[in-house]
Amino acid sequence: MDNNMKKQLKYYSSLFILLFFINNFVTNIVIAKTLPQIIKQVKPAIVGVGTFKSTNRPPSKLMGTGFVVGDGYHVITNYHVISKKTSKDNKEQLVIFYRHHKEIKYRKAKVIGYDKEHDLALLRIEGRKFPILKIETSRKAQEGELIAFTGFPIGAVLGLFPVTHRGIISSISPVAIPVPSSSTLSAKMIKRLRDPYYVYQLDATAYPGNSGSPMFDSKNGKVLGVINKVFVKESKELVIQKPSGITYAIPAKHIIKLLKDNNIRMMKK
Repeated sequence: MDNNMKKQLKYYSSLFILLFFINNFVTNIVIAKTLPQIIKQVKPAIVGVGTFKSTNRPPSKLMGTGFVVGDGYHVITNYHVISKKTSKDNKEQLVIFYRHHKEIKYRKAKVIGYDKEHDLALLRIEGRKFPILKIETSRKAQEGELIAFTGFPIGAVLGLFPVTHRGIISSISPVAIPVPSSSTLSAKMIKRLRDPYYVYQLDATAYPGNSGSPMFDSKNGKVLGVINKVFVKESKELVIQKPSGITYAIPAKHIIKLLKDNNIRMMKK
């Protein structure tokens, strides 16, 4: 092979490699969505979780956030959100709230599964199916990753309008941390110290009504975790006199297990 042929081969090889990377770069730009597009995609699957009783004043009570998964008839939320529901003796009904055009409506809901250890609950709702959110199953979230979460901060005080916050995963740490003295340990903390699991610490601020909100990848909208405003703080910040403004999220792998345990199929594509 003479020098000219070698030069031509090297030239076309370099050109091929360049075109390959350009094609990948352009493809990624086309596939990746902007955050406004993702928010528009996510919001129809966000619901309020609470109770309804016609004789109460007001008749409805919003206690947290949930999001629709699986076949469009199932909702994930925090267990502590639904565990505060009033007993059936006074006919207060567990419901999900949503906005249809300008009108706020509700649907009856039933708890069909829960995971108290990871503060998750699975609800079955009546009526037509809702748009769903997909759960990330192919990878684990990383520290420094850009995320967002959508829900109802401070309950219904600001109206039933889903609000989105964005930030990064600032740390992945155990749900329970060692304390200086055994006198500060509670029974719950001792149990979690024996078998700790990891949670996401975020630099974005959530509020009590955000409990149960989906934390999702800001590039594709897939759920990476569930915002938790109460349960995790009881473990991680018990020794702090004034609780911090840090927000935590339960990893998506616990959602996946809860769905599988209840034979709920997940949409992956």
